Amino acid sequence: MTSTLYRGGVVHSPADPFAEAILVEDGTVAWLGADDTADGFAARADEVVDLDGALVTPGFVDAHVHVLETGLALESVDLSATTSLGDALAAVRGAAAARGAGDGPLLGFGWDEQRWPERRPPTSAELDAAAGGARVYLARADLHSAVVSSALAAEAGLERLDGWSADGRVELAAHHAAREAARAMDGPRRTALYRRALGEAARRGVVSVHEHSAPFIDTREGLVELLGLTAHAHDGLPHLVAYRGEPCVTVDDAREVLEAIPGLTGIGGDLNVDGSIGSHTAALRAPYADAPGDGTLQMTAERICNHLTAVSRAGVQSGFHVIGDRAMDELLIGLRAAVDVEGAAALARTGVRLEHAEMIDAPTLAALALLGVQLSVQPAFDATWGGPDGLYARRLGGARAAALNPLADLAGVGVPLAFGSDSPVTPVDPWAGVRAAVEHHAAEQRISARAAFRAATRGGWRLAGRPDVGDLRVGAPAHLAVWRAEHLAVQAPDGRLSAWSPDAQAGTPLLPLLGADEPPPVCLRTVRAGVPLFDTLA
Repeated sequence: MTSTLYRGGVVHSPADPFAEAILVEDGTVAWLGADDTADGFAARADEVVDLDGALVTPGFVDAHVHVLETGLALESVDLSATTSLGDALAAVRGAAAARGAGDGPLLGFGWDEQRWPERRPPTSAELDAAAGGARVYLARADLHSAVVSSALAAEAGLERLDGWSADGRVELAAHHAAREAARAMDGPRRTALYRRALGEAARRGVVSVHEHSAPFIDTREGLVELLGLTAHAHDGLPHLVAYRGEPCVTVDDAREVLEAIPGLTGIGGDLNVDGSIGSHTAALRAPYADAPGDGTLQMTAERICNHLTAVSRAGVQSGFHVIGDRAMDELLIGLRAAVDVEGAAALARTGVRLEHAEMIDAPTLAALALLGVQLSVQPAFDATWGGPDGLYARRLGGARAAALNPLADLAGVGVPLAFGSDSPVTPVDPWAGVRAAVEHHAAEQRISARAAFRAATRGGWRLAGRPDVGDLRVGAPAHLAVWRAEHLAVQAPDGRLSAWSPDAQAGTPLLPLLGADEPPPVCLRTVRAGVPLFDTLA
């Protein structure tokens, strides 16, 4: 048995909001309490950590990550900060000049033409000139479309596929094929990318990630490897919850997926009912404000119903990617049909989970609550693309954009929520997600820092079927993170706060004060089941 005593700080625990010390023994929280009663434990602990005022919290859970894509993005051309089309092409030109003759395709991630004065992506001809004819794949920020060079298009035969545009833009089937062609790799490189992505998550205080694997994102074999790499805390990587987005028609289909990938939590996740708002592929009731068309519906209600019944009968959670309101309408038709077939209790036993679910009106909200649906949402989407001048307003118009991501409404009716990043769409940065929820562009949709923090920690465990995990209390797994934070407070959704208030005395633990004028918390140590995954305290 190994033990570590953390003392001289602040411990975020609803079980004891005044706790200053916590004892971890053999991967479990063995005690927490006041610092002046910790001396007896110090004598027997294998390690005593003087926190020097640092904050100990439950570790974060990122409920929506693409591990391989994240690893690739970390070593590819970062286009997220480019301010013009010329900047992006210059970045491609510089990366191409630095490459060796035998290197594979040049990859780039994160471009968003709405941030550029040209308001358009590069063309294949421009990529050809910038990269000297090399194979190039540049993914849009939402990962639902990309632009490719002529060489990559020819190699992958993209011109004959749905979603191909003559200017080199790809979506749907053409994007899937481009993605596969651009990311061909051997096993050792894949493993290294997995480890790099998960290591970066641990540096951010993340103890568990929900991997959303699907065809054209990663392979079944890759997901099996990921589950093996993360099976034990002593492997030094965050815990992994596995989802595989493959449509099933019969229970035999679902069982085949489960046999191929032992350890799956659910069959769903990035099983797309539609696409994304940024790429004009989210399925809408009314056309886009800045382009013709109303998006693309990728699954019918019949297919949704079949998948729900098949996966429920196989005994695991089902789920879908759904963003647009027309896609949500289709989802609810399919879900109600599945309830008629299987019964509400049968679906509730295994659970139904939706990713993103950005466009939710009052009738949809009521239906989600009544049907017991759980939501995995991304507050950083609002921070990145929301507001009157943001991408959502340009794509949808002000009225529709203002109603996106209704976090307070969802929390108010009791819909279970978990927060994630959809990395690499937005970075793995849990405190930024908490802050985005507290500072939602629509003031009426802001939630308290405490509610946001719970969605970013315990919420992820709950959606994965582990409601007993996610708090620091005696007997709980020691999944925790240690933070250096400038100021601690109880923060309300309207911005009111107190460093030590009647709310805190009534049992509300303190959290870092988040805001534009506050330095973000710095992770000092991330611990999974008592084992440090990232450590600056040693």
